[in-house]
Order: sequence, then structure tokens, then C-alpha cells
Amino acid sequence: IKRGIENFFFQAEDGIRDAQESRGLGDVYKRQGVIIPQDGYMRKVKDICAKYNVLLIADEIQSGLGRTGKMLACEYDGIKPDILLLGKALSGGFLPVSATLANDNVMLNIKPGEHGSTYGGNPLAMVVAKRAVEVLIEEKMIENSARLGQVMLDALKTFKYDFIKDVRGRGLFIALEMKEEAKNKITAWDFCIKLKERGLLAKPTHETTIRFTPPLNVTDSQLNESLDIIKKTLASI
Repeated sequence: IKRGIENFFFQAEDGIRDAQESRGLGDVYKRQGVIIPQDGYMRKVKDICAKYNVLLIADEIQSGLGRTGKMLACEYDGIKPDILLLGKALSGGFLPVSATLANDNVMLNIKPGEHGSTYGGNPLAMVVAKRAVEVLIEEKMIENSARLGQVMLDALKTFKYDFIKDVRGRGLFIALEMKEEAKNKITAWDFCIKLKERGLLAKPTHETTIRFTPPLNVTDSQLNESLDIIKKTLASI
């Protein structure tokens, strides 16, 4: 495994050196099924980018704003990306809002008239985004994500079924992956339908992975109810 990781970074460094431009990546690989990078991964990528004067763009549209138990997922490796992308939770569920953040040494390279956006800087959107972040902090939703995320992760790992391949996650961003052969019996989509019929919504990823992303303000009792539904659904397969 160590040699494989070393080879990966050698290849990544070659690609970054040859590109000599910006590189974007997610701190948690969402669409692949909440794949958690190994500790130090983002720090190593940041170091390689700095070595070749390449901008590191962190896509935290899904993983940011408390979802992983920290304000930003990149905090797990203690790095600060050159450009940061935010969205989704930034709106507080009220209206579409997204943001691109960068320091002056990056942002001021864009001169007046070089870039435009029809709805950029919308006053209502800015107020909503500001208040959404304030509420995350004031109501301690990030701490709630870290605490209950660990509770959920620990509970799911106690569910022992031979068709479960892996349970992983950070904060309230969790995935349950079934073995490849399990899809002959039930797919991730089918499993999510069964969950829905019992009153719980989850998202299938590919054919074998189920993503669980409870609201950041979920309560202990709500989480326990959700775990009970998952347990009963697993037992029904």
C-alpha cells in the first residue's frame, strides 16, 4: 500500500509539473462514494503544487460548511487552498448561492472588465449566505456533525452482514458500501427505495454504495430512529 501511494504521488507530481497551471480536487470524493483521503494526502498535494507554483483549488461545495465535522474538510490536513469553492449549504436551503474564495494575490489577477457574472454579488444572496454561516456557528451545527457523525459511523460498523464491504465517513458524511456480488441480490438504488418506504431518505452512488448525509441539526433521537430503520432494512435483505 505504501509503495502504491508513493507511486501515485510521483505520477501526480509529474502531471502537475507538466501542466504548470491550476489543479482542482475534492477533500472527500463525493460521487465516488465518500472516499476519504489518507491522512496527509492533501498536505502532500499542497506541497507539490507549491513546489511547481501551481494553484490548488479545493472543491468543498459538498464537503464544506460543517458536513465533515469541521468548517472545511481540508482542515483535517491543516492546509489552506489557493482557491476555495463553496455552495449548497451556503444558501441555508433558501436560495441558490455559491462562492469562489481566494486571497488578493490570486483574485486581483482578474482586472476590471475581464470577468462578469449576471447574478454575481446579488445583495439578497449575500445576506442569506452570511446568515447561513453565522447560524452554523451559533447553533454549533459543526460540533453536532462531528459528534453525531461519529455515533452514526460507530453504530453502522456494528452491523455485521456478509454483503457489507465497508463503512466510512467523516462527520455527517457517511457511506455504506456493499460487496460487488451483492448487487445481484439488491442494488444501492433498491436499498434506498426500501429505506424510503420505512421513512428514511438516502442517496445511492453507483450500484453498491449508499450515502447518508443527515441534516447538520439532526438530534440524537432522530439519528437513533434512522439507525433503527437502516438496521431493519439490512436485516430484511
